[in-house]
Amino acid sequence: MTERNNIPDWEEKYNEDEIETMPWFYPELDPDFEEVLQKYNIKSGAALDIGTGPGTQAIALAKLGFNVAATDISASAIKKASEKAGKTDLNLSFIQDDILNSKLNKQFDVIFDRGCFHVFQPEKMPAYVKVINALLKNQGFLFLKCYSHLEYDVIGPYPYRPDEIEFCFSSLFNILSIKDTVFYGPLKPMPKALFCVLKKS
Repeated sequence: MTERNNIPDWEEKYNEDEIETMPWFYPELDPDFEEVLQKYNIKSGAALDIGTGPGTQAIALAKLGFNVAATDISASAIKKASEKAGKTDLNLSFIQDDILNSKLNKQFDVIFDRGCFHVFQPEKMPAYVKVINALLKNQGFLFLKCYSHLEYDVIGPYPYRPDEIEFCFSSLFNILSIKDTVFYGPLKPMPKALFCVLKKS
């Protein structure tokens, strides 16, 4: 696995930059998320969006009828995402939380991770998997999008191979699929990604 040492200070990033200019900004529900929700006929339930950042995925999920908790380690990200959501009657809450030391005290039917997992140093992976397992209901789904080993940038998140995903998660999750895709957003070309569908054993 390629080493990285240039993951940004998230509070500084979200305090200084407009969310629409960020490389991972995507205004609608990620097409890979949309496809898999249809495939598994998941139309409602308690959903957790970790590393919510701009909040676009959480807002889109709430509009589909999910009861969404959206978390981020950055207080500025939570503030901006809340402002973007505005005053609505959606079942949506934005919460500042460190997923590796989460203070959340409920379980979810489905967890969405669009770019959180791959910013942690590899030695943090067991802690991440343990927390996700605790937050997910039995037979619940984790939808995970991360940088792919096919992405040759020398900067940015940690890239993963499918076998590394299997190594990280297979003790607690059934790995239903791992496919090559991209991170939809403003970067051209769009960064190569893996999209992983995992189900709690």
